[in-house]
Amino acid sequence: MAGQAAWKSTAAYAGLLAGALVVGFAGAMWPGAPLDRGAYDFMFRLYRPAPWTPQSAILAIDEQTLSAYGGIRGVRTALAKGLPILAAAAPKVVVVDVILADHGADPKVDADLAKAFCATPNLVLSADMTAGGWDMPLAEFQRCAASVGQVHAAPDENDSVARAISLEKRGFRKRLWALALEAFRLSRGAGIQEDTAAGSGLDVGGAIIPIPYEGGMLLRPGLPERTGRLMRVRFLPPPPAMEPIPRVSLKAMIDNQALARAFTGKVVFVGVTAVTELHDRLTTPIRPDIQTSGIEIHANAFETLAQGLYLIDVRDDLVFLFCLAIAIAMGVAFRYLPGWWAYTGGLAILLAAFLAPYLFFTHRVVFPFAAPVSVAWFTFVAAAAYYHLVVRRNWHIERASRTRYQQAMQFVTHEMRTPLSAIQGSSELITRYPLTEEKRKQVAQLINSESKRLARMVEVFLNVERLSAGQMELKRETVEVDAMVRLCVERAQPLAERKHIRLTLGEMGEDLRLTGDRELMEYACYNLLTNAVKYSPRETEVTVTGTGGDGYVRIAVQDQGIGMDQKEVKQIFQKFYRTRKAEESGEAGTGIGLSIVQQIVERHGGRIDVTSQPGAGSCFTLVMPAVVAERS
Repeated sequence: MAGQAAWKSTAAYAGLLAGALVVGFAGAMWPGAPLDRGAYDFMFRLYRPAPWTPQSAILAIDEQTLSAYGGIRGVRTALAKGLPILAAAAPKVVVVDVILADHGADPKVDADLAKAFCATPNLVLSADMTAGGWDMPLAEFQRCAASVGQVHAAPDENDSVARAISLEKRGFRKRLWALALEAFRLSRGAGIQEDTAAGSGLDVGGAIIPIPYEGGMLLRPGLPERTGRLMRVRFLPPPPAMEPIPRVSLKAMIDNQALARAFTGKVVFVGVTAVTELHDRLTTPIRPDIQTSGIEIHANAFETLAQGLYLIDVRDDLVFLFCLAIAIAMGVAFRYLPGWWAYTGGLAILLAAFLAPYLFFTHRVVFPFAAPVSVAWFTFVAAAAYYHLVVRRNWHIERASRTRYQQAMQFVTHEMRTPLSAIQGSSELITRYPLTEEKRKQVAQLINSESKRLARMVEVFLNVERLSAGQMELKRETVEVDAMVRLCVERAQPLAERKHIRLTLGEMGEDLRLTGDRELMEYACYNLLTNAVKYSPRETEVTVTGTGGDGYVRIAVQDQGIGMDQKEVKQIFQKFYRTRKAEESGEAGTGIGLSIVQQIVERHGGRIDVTSQPGAGSCFTLVMPAVVAERS
């Protein structure tokens, strides 16, 4: 019974933790997304990576340039003047983040710009997708470019923060790689291969970009577009943590050509940084309070590729396994650690759940924050509540058991004094005084009977301990039920007669037999009879019956005694437990007899059924496996 109760307790505990795991994990999926984004941005600002020297630079079309060349319409003129100066400085790659899909107002300016493009080595021009299709550079511009890249920065649709760029974009039967990826390819002098061996990543001259294609549909008027291979950008932390990407104003370089030396050997990103051009500005995790220009985002994306600082998202199945490990660890902590150590262990696991995403982030692995923290909180509360309730319940049970044990010990010591006093007094009579033979015989019989009484008390307590420890070996012999019951009735008859209680042997089935230890089964039957007599009023009846059927023998003892309610029925087999009415009855008892009976019956593969009502008596039924009688 104890093992079964422990198993049920463990199953209930495991079920509670499993429920907390499911609720915590499921609850963190959609509602936890804003929390994950906020935690990601916070970790971005908190973490300081090892510094590196930027391989890129920015040629900025800033407010000064726009003011000098007549606003955004004068950008082509400024580019036509500045690109030859830039080309003379021998940059590695030049990326122009300006959409040039239409003819300008002045054909001569377009011709000068085309000439400047043709004089620029490793030129990357930009394109964008609209509802009507791709906005590609004019043919006269495109013919001088080494490649064309798309400018999609993939801001998060929930908060418009640019955390990633789309390395490729498909639509209208065309696929374009990102500006940063095209710049990286040209800087390495290699092509772009979809490397299936690298888990559908990209191979650029042996450099593996571990970003698989996980395209999604973006529905717009006209044809749908697909954005794939979202790469998280490793934005450079602001100074003084790291040297910023060099930036030179386009107008300043035109005015002072010596400034172009800053671009030698660099991958140069040319684009609008003026704050007045708000359509090309986004917030980033590293600077959530300041809008960043698109060209700066592309330059940071190139640095991510050039330095190989990829931020890889953990798969959902691995996140769940991690959350499962948290739930198991929390369960083990509260199951096996004692007292406040359990709460300390639980809090340590909770702290680990908070810190784990940051530790993963320091190793360039993006682990969601909401899921482990949610699971840790739910399992912590569930395990702590269960632990508190179980410990409190066990404490009450232990305290009650200790009280009952103390009362039983007081009773036992009191009861043992009587036979010991009789033995002691009788022995003194024999040794001190000359007694007649008849008197000496009476004293010897008294010593013998009281010694046997004392031995029976000791035997009862030894049987309790041996049965509880499973150390009592059972004999296997065939027991005639009718003979056993009659013997027990005969032994209990004197006790019944003293209280004027009728002890009736009712119906007894023929050839009822069971296999077991005869002495222990007699004890069980006799204990039920004496209990029924002890707790029955005078002038009542106790009936014993024996029946068979369905492979079982049923020995029922029915009394007309004080009875019990259902709460008491559930507790009467606990050691040292006595009902309130039993204690008020004045009958002496230890509260261990029924515990011994239950253990005897269960060790024989049987059970005890109890029906009782307060004031209407009780019926205890031993249900034991029967031995089928052989017939000739």
